[in-house]
Amino acid sequence: MNDNISGWNTWCKAFEEWTDVSVSEIHGFMTGLMTACEAPDEQGWATVLNELSFAPLPDEALTLLTEEAEDTVFQLKDKDDAYSYTPLVPDDEHDLYERVIALKQWANGFMTGFGITDCRLTSEENEMLTDLAKIGGIRLEDDEEYEGGEESYLYIYEFARMVPVSFATRQRKAIKDLALIAGLAIDAKTTKELQAEGKLPKPMSPVVNVMNQDNPS
Repeated sequence: MNDNISGWNTWCKAFEEWTDVSVSEIHGFMTGLMTACEAPDEQGWATVLNELSFAPLPDEALTLLTEEAEDTVFQLKDKDDAYSYTPLVPDDEHDLYERVIALKQWANGFMTGFGITDCRLTSEENEMLTDLAKIGGIRLEDDEEYEGGEESYLYIYEFARMVPVSFATRQRKAIKDLALIAGLAIDAKTTKELQAEGKLPKPMSPVVNVMNQDNPS
């Protein structure tokens, strides 16, 4: 699958001004979350990313993420369509090093996304996550040759691809029910926004905080 068909070029363009994590990692994060949750709207995504201390997404990227999440949930819910799911990594026209690093980033993103769902794991799922963590732990220096070459890469790619397919059979929860944002309305403003509007006091400086600790009222 080439970069245009897979969406790689589209994602790279939409996220080019957002550098918190790579497009592969945010795609993995989205996928991990969507194996256990219903797809949120744009405000829902903005809330989740804010709670994880990510910078706000550009409008184009936020729209793309929202639409892709909807498509991913729809795809993974269907037993037949689920098997055609693919992680977002560059095609085989790119150097092997670049593809391995992208898959590593996707794996780490998936584990973060699924991790915040606080779902219970079966023994089989736990084993799969343990193996996925090994992909996320791959260490390569710039342009270092990946041990095992193309054959090994294709093996770990296929394994990673099947993880969301295997995880997507559980009943999904709403984003607003995640412990990460429980009790926080999905359209709630952030603390910084409320402070800017004067509805919350500005945080005290570190010096004042220390003084208050030394001299409690």
